[in-house]
Amino acid sequence: MRLLYHLPLSPYSRKVRLALAEKRLGFEMRVEKPWERRPEYLELNPSGSVPTLVEENGLAIPDSSVICEYLEEAYPDTPLLGHTLAERVEVRRLVAWLDGKFSQEVTRYLYGEKIIKRLSGTGHPDASALRVGFINLKSHLSYIGYLAETRKWLAGNALSLADLAAAGHLATLDFCGDVDWAGVPAAREWYARMKSRPSFRPILADRVPGVIPPAHYADLDF
Repeated sequence: MRLLYHLPLSPYSRKVRLALAEKRLGFEMRVEKPWERRPEYLELNPSGSVPTLVEENGLAIPDSSVICEYLEEAYPDTPLLGHTLAERVEVRRLVAWLDGKFSQEVTRYLYGEKIIKRLSGTGHPDASALRVGFINLKSHLSYIGYLAETRKWLAGNALSLADLAAAGHLATLDFCGDVDWAGVPAAREWYARMKSRPSFRPILADRVPGVIPPAHYADLDF
């Protein structure tokens, strides 16, 4: 059985978990705490980041973007990057924006301050960092709402890796109670459809010791 080293609320780990599930690929999970820098894990992934996927033949694939590209090449029956060149460009553009700009301007300030600091024991949330994250989230969420309002799925007519990446980040922020869905009905409707997919059920079951998600977190009709 293939093995995924992950951190439960990591949006990058969640993106890969969703991709594996959408492709109907069985896998086991093992929690990896990147801040511990375990020598055994560093042999698999020298950067020490999560996730890392280890195939049944022992092949270790680090980094969520590398893993998802690998899955598309190795298991193409359920494509998540689109069919045409234009579709693939749009999916990759959105994934790069989500895992780059969105992550740097929103996720690292909110998830990083609230969850990672708590789990790694590196201090308390910085109020100024939280304010920056909340301000940035509003504009980014508006753009996701625009995409959801003008397209069937975020990148076009088919579910894609862009939806999985966005859902990974937003599910993490929603767990923290940071997403105001009231002002973005189109994004909320899209996210409700994502939550209803079988691949998403394990995501909604994630829990972190000492942190209680809002009541609507696992509610499909939130």
